[in-house]
Amino acid sequence: MQTTIKSPISFSGNGLHSGRPATLTIRPAMAEHGIWFSRTDVMVGDRLIPARWDAVNRSPLCTRLENASGLSVSTVEHLMAALAGCGVHNALIEIDGPEVPILDGSSAPFVRAIVQRGLRKLDAPVRIFEVAKTVTVSEGEASATLAPADTLRIDFEIDFADAAIGRQARSLVMNNGSFARVLCDSRTFCRQADVDAMQANGLALGGEPGVNAVVFDGDAVVSPGGLRHADEPVRHKMLDALGDLALAGAPLVGHYTGIRAGHSLTNTLLRKLFATPGAVRMVTCDAATAARLPGYGLIWDEIPAVA
Repeated sequence: MQTTIKSPISFSGNGLHSGRPATLTIRPAMAEHGIWFSRTDVMVGDRLIPARWDAVNRSPLCTRLENASGLSVSTVEHLMAALAGCGVHNALIEIDGPEVPILDGSSAPFVRAIVQRGLRKLDAPVRIFEVAKTVTVSEGEASATLAPADTLRIDFEIDFADAAIGRQARSLVMNNGSFARVLCDSRTFCRQADVDAMQANGLALGGEPGVNAVVFDGDAVVSPGGLRHADEPVRHKMLDALGDLALAGAPLVGHYTGIRAGHSLTNTLLRKLFATPGAVRMVTCDAATAARLPGYGLIWDEIPAVA
């Protein structure tokens, strides 16, 4: 059965890149509604923005959605990962600014609030996208692949010159609440040189090292408190990938492999998937398949308790 949240949930905070404060409210929605954003600070014109792959205005720093009128909302990936990881199929997300609050830089605040509020089942079957043919995209040393599988699995590999990050790899089958247990509390990360460059150009104004981002400088972790996990960077890349794949428009079943991939490349992959004849098919979910989707089997006590 499709789901929505039982009652509204609100969050407030600064955007990571814009530095602008915003209040975001996730509201229940009817079956077949899907996930949509609504810019409540806009009084004239179309303020609805679909959370869908073909509405992405590709950027290397974050995932930005834009409607036909040019109205946008950015840094949606952590929230989208939380919705997918908690099994939420329908929601209206109202926001009074151009960027989703960064909060602690992970999906954990969204996940804990959604699970605490609870989900309501709707009288409609879940339809999923099954990957039926392998598709791959690449750019330089980065690549992203989707291949057929009977559940959603994410493999990711990163390799940074900074000794504190280095090469990291991880694989995770995204069922039985594994997103909430393993990935949801992993924060966005960057290098000190990148922070300095972005702030000099008026970006990353809402970031606060140690609060909503992990900052690395060579072999040092600059952020107070250190890492939540030894491999927190690759876990966060997997979190981002889930959020970007959630823009398929329905739960996606397949094996995703990312090697040094970012938001833009994952969106390019989705575009190729839907443009390739026979590469993907929509099917109605049976009980066995539903039990293998992210969010199924999620237990409150297994969600990491973070500061």
